[in-house]
Amino acid sequence: MHTDKIKEAWRVLRIQSELVDGIEHLAKLGPAVSIYGSARLPPESLYYQAAQTLAYKLADSGLHIITGGGPGIMEAANRGGFENPHAKSVGLNITLPLEQNANPHQDISLDFRYFFVRKLMFVKHAVAFVIFPGGYGTLDELFEALTLIQTEKINVFPVILYGKEYWQGLYDWLVNTVVASGCVDIKDMELFKIVDTVEEAEEIVLHSAQDRLNKNKPTDNIPEHY
Repeated sequence: MHTDKIKEAWRVLRIQSELVDGIEHLAKLGPAVSIYGSARLPPESLYYQAAQTLAYKLADSGLHIITGGGPGIMEAANRGGFENPHAKSVGLNITLPLEQNANPHQDISLDFRYFFVRKLMFVKHAVAFVIFPGGYGTLDELFEALTLIQTEKINVFPVILYGKEYWQGLYDWLVNTVVASGCVDIKDMELFKIVDTVEEAEEIVLHSAQDRLNKNKPTDNIPEHY
């Protein structure tokens, strides 16, 4: 029993160490956009190409690019950001048993053991989330962001779903089932937008981020009273 307590204490210290390391490495990072999507979409995918183009365009405006650091859409976004000298390309890599090798297109590469610490880094420095098609992990990040905004645990920023064909079914289910059942208010559907072009996504992000870009200060989306 005593040994188990020691192990738990060391786990707390590992969590603390990972949290401090992430905060220190990103402390001076200016406004950033977190881009999510499937690790399984190849470079031939139109979504991969759109993510790369969007990241390049956003970086051209001085917005840093943050991804999960892996392959697929993450690689595409890191690649777009890495190719543009006006901003940093950041990869928040996670240790997984089967999938997740860090892609090579990263100016800042951090490794995480704990998902919840990594998620904090995604949110803390973002002026927007752009969500490309993806699986459980992508959906997890999407709904966590919406929940935090809805409950005012973080400052409001745009959450953009890229690809109407992919996301329309989810939107319809939310409206016709979740809202209709009274589990979510219809106004909560305004917390995210669905777009179909790089230009639409870029316009929404830049419109929202303009004030922070002008100030060019490190971004912290966690309200002071938390």
